[in-house]
Amino acid sequence: MKAIIIREWTDPQLFPVEETEEPEPGPGEVRIAVHCVGVSFGETLISTGKYQVRPALPFVPGAESAGVIDKVGPCVTEYRVGDRVAPMGFVGKSRESQRILGGCREKLVAPVANVTRVPEGLSLELACLFRSNAETAIYSLQLAHLKAGETLLVLGAGGGTASAAVALGKYMGARVIASASSEAKRKIALDAGADVAIDSGAADWRAQVEAGGKVDVIYDPNGGDMSERAFRTLGYGGRHLVVGFAAGTIPKLPLNLTLMKSASVIGANLLNAYEEEPERCRENGRIVLELLAAGKLPEPVIAQRYPLEQAAQAYAEVAAGKIAGRVLIMCGGTNTR
Repeated sequence: MKAIIIREWTDPQLFPVEETEEPEPGPGEVRIAVHCVGVSFGETLISTGKYQVRPALPFVPGAESAGVIDKVGPCVTEYRVGDRVAPMGFVGKSRESQRILGGCREKLVAPVANVTRVPEGLSLELACLFRSNAETAIYSLQLAHLKAGETLLVLGAGGGTASAAVALGKYMGARVIASASSEAKRKIALDAGADVAIDSGAADWRAQVEAGGKVDVIYDPNGGDMSERAFRTLGYGGRHLVVGFAAGTIPKLPLNLTLMKSASVIGANLLNAYEEEPERCRENGRIVLELLAAGKLPEPVIAQRYPLEQAAQAYAEVAAGKIAGRVLIMCGGTNTR
């Protein structure tokens, strides 16, 4: 079978496609014929060794994937051949094991604990793109105790996890303000349900954010200079969710701002959650896919599809941060969509 195997750290990362033996599932595992892999900004960090979990070399990239089970291992009763599934890429205590379930290959073996069934009527492409992003978003908003009627400000709102936060925030009954750097990205946020979409580079950005009143919750996957600017829009008892640092720099927030606003800074790390609250995370995975399948959340926008052989180009597009929408790598393990 074909697979991308990263054997050394390079920047930009190389994605050589190799021929390798098909893996066999062991007890409690299933083998998946991989249809597609989603490429997020976090994926570009994993592939270059800059993520919070640095996989041991060699490894296969692609933590967001979906496909069809073509073989089950001993003791597996909850799945069977032909089931459509979306595996979660991180394995158990992945910081200790330094392992991920990379989907950039035609066949993938995964523990059943990392697998979620894709509901009928939902394509594998959408399931692949939605699960990790939406699970990050719903877990974060749960930590912030977002309530109906509150105002949610989403930074970098055209990105995968941020646009999922827009959609879930609106579903939860919040007023949603989206901030994004381009017209195309702001359109994605508006299509996801945002009430207002603001240019993140606008000179009067803060005034536009506060036009409808103070903010209750901030969803921040960006970091950088925007974090402090956003924090200053929080009202009394506000909550600032730290989800990531796509801007490339970790902000230094003056702590007196938390005191003045009685506000909180909350770290939201899905990887930690999977280690500490695995049942909650698995339930969240099921919930978000069922909401998407039922049409209660807008579908992720697919901007581009690349074959496995062009994975390097796909990763480079996402790392540049200019593409509006999601990028897929088509792995050829199955034609079932």
